This record gives sequence, structure tokens and C-alpha cells, in this order.
Amino acid sequence: MQKLFLRLGLLITVIGIFCVAPFAQAQEESVQIDFYWASSVEGNLPAIFEEYANQFMAENPGVTVNVVYTGSYTQTRDTILAEGVDPIVDVSIMLTTDLSSFISDSYIIPLTPFIEAMGEDGQAYIEDFFPAFLANGVDAFDTVWSIPFQRSTPILFYNADLLAENSLEVPTNNEELIAVAQALTTEDRYGFLLPVAGTFPIWIYQSFAAAYGKPVVDNDLANVYFNTPETLAAVDFMTRVGLPMEEGGFGIGPRGGSAWGETPTAFVSGQAAMIYHTTGSLTSILANVAASENPFEVGVAFLPSGPAGEDGTGYGAPTGGGNLYIFDSETTPKTEAELDAAWRWVLFLSSPEVQSDWGAQTGYIASNYSAWEIEPLLSLAEEFPQYGVARDQLEFAVKEFDAFRSVDIQNIINLQLSRIISGEVSLDNAEAALIEGQAQIDALLEPFQND
Repeated sequence: MQKLFLRLGLLITVIGIFCVAPFAQAQEESVQIDFYWASSVEGNLPAIFEEYANQFMAENPGVTVNVVYTGSYTQTRDTILAEGVDPIVDVSIMLTTDLSSFISDSYIIPLTPFIEAMGEDGQAYIEDFFPAFLANGVDAFDTVWSIPFQRSTPILFYNADLLAENSLEVPTNNEELIAVAQALTTEDRYGFLLPVAGTFPIWIYQSFAAAYGKPVVDNDLANVYFNTPETLAAVDFMTRVGLPMEEGGFGIGPRGGSAWGETPTAFVSGQAAMIYHTTGSLTSILANVAASENPFEVGVAFLPSGPAGEDGTGYGAPTGGGNLYIFDSETTPKTEAELDAAWRWVLFLSSPEVQSDWGAQTGYIASNYSAWEIEPLLSLAEEFPQYGVARDQLEFAVKEFDAFRSVDIQNIINLQLSRIISGEVSLDNAEAALIEGQAQIDALLEPFQND
């Protein structure tokens, strides 16, 4: 680990050299920024990015932004890592959870020197981000490696008309969640859909881990908490959501949970009364419900994932989504003009003006405080209070999963969660699966713990 951070310190020193000259002077040469973006939500995102690129290029003559959609987050990460030490990509939106992997396995560069070169403006720039979002872009030495962009939390979407018709209150803990869902479950409608079927249940699982009192990670990248009493209780609850009552379940959703991409569609069509999903789907869900044959009022609320605490609530949520990363090359380092252009693009995308527009167009949470104080998000949040719910939920949010050997550990956690939730491993044997997963995780983290 010491060798890793020595390398990072050298990178900070080298990059600092590139941040001295003014941008205008550096832009004497023409520059192309290859920008990779990934997303896991619906919407006309390609057109939005093209609009942003055109605006940026008009404001920055001599800079061309090549916007490339690279698929899912996983596909984008694999594409970048396959490019090796001389990546084509200059700037990319990638998961916040990929930070440690990118530091170790590719030529991501630290951004602290760029921020420091801005002086007081740089300090104000960083302080404008919500701390819960900035946490996943900063290492143990307070070096900034990535900037929040399309950030999110999962939230509870509910059919407000159905709740009102049945005189039901919005649930604030998981006991209330089950009661409301059971009251709304019919032969043609699930009371609640939990999108954990498939390959990445870890994100939604983190809501339950936090709400049960033991988040899966803390600030030490060498620690991961998977085999805990809280984990066992959380996974037991998640599994019972999809089990019929005669098998000891709650009888409110499909066995094994629902698929991520199909969950909003089921909600919009009336096949589900409540769902967990990303706030990044908010704009799309609102529009699709309004245009559907049977429109209804879409309600959103904090995730009631845990048992009732002293105040009666059981809230908990992970942050999520993607940050902006800048990449360099080992054999042909970027010129000063190229680095400055890449940083200007990052500044543009993370500006309050763009964040306000991005949040309004997509439903992602604008990452800085000031974005909520300007148009179009200011008026939109007043007209549709749903947009402010995920922002306010940040009070109960925890850092999203990241650790050394992040990708490998996520795969272990996803596999064991999927085995239990799907029924491949019975609830009677769930603890053994957690023990097995923790042992595999500890083996991967041992070199970092003993360093």
C-alpha cells in the first residue's frame, strides 16, 4: 500500500507542473477530448450530452469533444481497462466504486493540483458539493481523484393514488413497508418490487445494510463487512420479499426479486404499487406515467429499509452513480493543452448551471448546493417536490461501496447475495454463504491489511 501511495504522490507532483500556465496560453494547439459516458437509466441522454458538448465547444474554440456512449458502467470500465496504459479516453463518467481499481490498474490522474491552481475559487468549487457525494472521490490522504456528476441514491417510488384510495400512509420503516405492500398486492399487481434479480444486487443491498446499522464499508479501503448479524437480518428480509406467505415470506413480490431494467416499466404500467429504483429514473418515470393509459400521481420517499428506530423510522441509503475521471498515458503523456482542456470539460459538466439542467432533465441529483438555487432546477423542484426527496435523503446516506480489489469483492458479494435471494441457498444456510463470502473477501484484502 505504501508503494501505491508513493506513486500517487509522484503523480500529484508531476501533474502540478501542468497546472501552472493559464488555460488561454495552453490552448494555442487544437485539442480533441475523447469523452466516454455510461449510464444505467432510460432517457434521451445522447442528445443531452451532444448539447453540452456543442455548448462547451462554442465557449472553448480549438477544443473538440468526441462524445462516445460506451454502454453500461461495467462495459465502460472494461473498455477503459482494455485500452491499458495508453488509453484513448481522456475523460469518462464511471462508477464512484471504481476509484480504487482505476488508481491501481490504469492512468487516472489526481485532480487536486487543478483545484489548488484555482486558488480561492477551487476551495469554493469543492465546498459546493454535497459531502456525501464527494466522499467517494477522495482518498485517505484527502486527494481528489474524481468529481461528482451523475449522482444518485435509490428511492422509494409509490403509486400515491393507490395509497390514498386505500387510506394508507407512506411507509417509514420496513414493517410498515410490508404492511402497505400486502394491502396493495392483488392477482394482477405486486405490492412491492425489489430490483435485485440479476448481477448487481449490491447497490440496493447497501440500503438495507445501512438501515440495519452496519454499512458494508467505512473509510478504510482494507475493511469490508459482509458476515455480520446485520447483514444476515437484511438479506433475510430481502429474500422474504419474494417468497409466498406459505413459505414464510411476505407475499408481495416475485421470487428472487425483479430485474433492474424491468422494474420501472412494471411500475408505470400498474403492475407494481411500489418499487425501489434510482432517482436517475425519476424524470423518465414521471413522463411515462403521465403519457400512460392510466396515469397516476407518482410519489417518492426515503427508503424504509430498516426496522423502526427510536423515532419510528428505518431509513438508510447508499449514494450511487458516476463521477468524472481524467486519464493520462504512460508512454505518451498528455500535453499541457490536453490536460487543461480535459479539466475545463470536467469543470463545465460539474458547474452549477449544467448540474441544474442535468438534474432537471434526468432526475439525477444535482451534486452541488448552488445548482438547486438556479434555473431550471429551482422552479422544477418547486413544481415537483419529488426532485428534492433524494437530495434530502442524503442525511441518511452512506458512502457507496469501494475497497481495494473492488471489482473482485463486488463480484463475491453479488454472487452470494444472488444465491440467497434467488433461493439457490436456503435461508437456513444463508449464514454459511456469508461466512464463505467474507473468507474470500478477507483473503483478497489481507495484503493491504498487513502492509
